[in-house]
Amino acid sequence: MTFDTKTIGGSFAREVRGFSLWQPMEKSQIEELRRLWKACGVIVFRRQSLSEDELADFSQRFGELEEHPRSDWNSTGNNNIVVLSNLRNFAGKEIGGLGSGEIAWHSDQSYKIRPGTGAVLYGVEVPKDGAATFFANLRLAYEALSAETKLQIESLLATYDYAQRAASYSGAQPDLETIRKKFPIVTHRLVYADPVTGNKSLYLDPLTMSGIVGWPDAKARELIEQLAGHATRPEFVYRHDWQVGDVIMWDNATMLHRRDPVGERPRMLKRTTISLPSKLHVIPEGALLSA
Repeated sequence: MTFDTKTIGGSFAREVRGFSLWQPMEKSQIEELRRLWKACGVIVFRRQSLSEDELADFSQRFGELEEHPRSDWNSTGNNNIVVLSNLRNFAGKEIGGLGSGEIAWHSDQSYKIRPGTGAVLYGVEVPKDGAATFFANLRLAYEALSAETKLQIESLLATYDYAQRAASYSGAQPDLETIRKKFPIVTHRLVYADPVTGNKSLYLDPLTMSGIVGWPDAKARELIEQLAGHATRPEFVYRHDWQVGDVIMWDNATMLHRRDPVGERPRMLKRTTISLPSKLHVIPEGALLSA
């Protein structure tokens, strides 16, 4: 079938209309959705009403589900669902993680050797204004780089340190020793080629990148900031203003994302992480820094 889609705000993102995600889907529909997702990087479904199991079932049509490394953020009803919330339960304990603060530009799980590369985020309770989520297209950003910069970064490796990222989060945090044991520093290339099209993309996470292998710290930080500033220019960015029932799918290997502060307004989103097939999608393959 041909989907009813529309461009959102003149950006690269697409809204898919006429779908109830809790219903069964034909294989041809899944493959067409995958092609659209791959081409656009971000697709949006409005007015959905999903249980946690239905959200997980929909997500795993595109790849294997992964349990989030922060198990304290997992739903108590389904370990494949991460709860992102500023709410507390009857005992005053935080429900999920990431609270109310701003979250800077990042790519999920970049601190892992093989990051989860697909993500689905479902808006259960969202403020009616503000607390937007932004996506930056790293494929478009790479295409707009100068030939000189492309040549400079082609073979570079960046280091990724979860401790650096965790320090920016609000709410309870594990201690540094626990972080280092569970998430040692890893490296990833700055440029990856799509296995199907050959089109190249940046791979960045300025919230977690701690350096460039073989470079002095100051020079490395300058390059990271230069590339992050370029990649998040307005022409490469889609702003999503949430409505209750929104479901967003994004390609985590070719997108950065961030969010505005939530403040005291109630907010709860639920998400899944998907391991996409490497023969179809960009899959960053890293290594331990000490390896």
